[in-house]
Amino acid sequence: MKGTVGELGEFGLIRELTSRLTTTPAVRVGPGDDAAVVAAPDRRVVASTDILLEGRHFRRDWSTAYDVGRKAAAQNLADIAAMGAVPTALLLGLVVPAELPATWPSELMDGLRDECQVAGAAVVGGDVVRGDTIMVSITALGDLRNHEPVTRGGAQPGDVVAVTGWLGWSAAGYAVLSRGFRSPRAFVEAHRRPEPPYHAGPAAAGLGATSMTDVSDGLIADLGHIAEASKVRIDVRSGDIDIPSQMNDIGQAVGVDPIQWVLSGGEDHAIVATFPPDVKLPARWKVIGEVLNPSALPQVTVDGAPWTSKGGWDHFGDIES
Repeated sequence: MKGTVGELGEFGLIRELTSRLTTTPAVRVGPGDDAAVVAAPDRRVVASTDILLEGRHFRRDWSTAYDVGRKAAAQNLADIAAMGAVPTALLLGLVVPAELPATWPSELMDGLRDECQVAGAAVVGGDVVRGDTIMVSITALGDLRNHEPVTRGGAQPGDVVAVTGWLGWSAAGYAVLSRGFRSPRAFVEAHRRPEPPYHAGPAAAGLGATSMTDVSDGLIADLGHIAEASKVRIDVRSGDIDIPSQMNDIGQAVGVDPIQWVLSGGEDHAIVATFPPDVKLPARWKVIGEVLNPSALPQVTVDGAPWTSKGGWDHFGDIES
């Protein structure tokens, strides 16, 4: 597609974006009306929203528009899965400059659409607005399918802590990109396009998970949310967390102990949950710690000791791209 967003115009841009979409049986009314209609058989709707701002959450010299679309969808759909729900739909709010090439939002939509297909959801509508910088706002919806939501507040002393998905890969990829490199590619791609284990959230609910969250801010930070909400202490056993040899190589090259990325790096969107100790977990889940009675120690410890290294994502602290 040639030209800019401004040359295409608002309604031309909307026609171009919606023409790229697919649907699912849950979508009763899709883009093109005043609002979408999405089936909610459970009669409860799980909802999550997020914003990505150019220069803070992504850089166009690091990530394609397609990458940004995949990432924007993934981080919201992962929140739905982490409640034990099945993702159903996604809404897009898009702010773009008029001089932006029209191919950029089109490729962004392709990324959103394809990530939704991975999760079994669909883009059902949204809005576009002219602005000085690119901003992508996503609202994701999901259905509980007659399960109770798995919140952060149900962990009990004696529960085990288990994780499924990648840990530290996005942070390692960010370190590589920050130094001007583009390989190892698997880690760079993990930063550009996280791969949440969507199926694991509803499956964990079915297994009796007592609390759950996705690892968006960093494992220690996100377990801290569980510990605070559940009023417990959580101890992580670092020796039970697998660190790939390539991640060790990257750490050696940039002078960082990779355990920092594993424990404090965010944006992998792995699923971490607590389970009663007698639950038999599938092989995809790795037990990495336990839930303890609260004490005077910090709410999350590593190998029984406070984790003193700085880490975890704070939108009003560190700058990340």
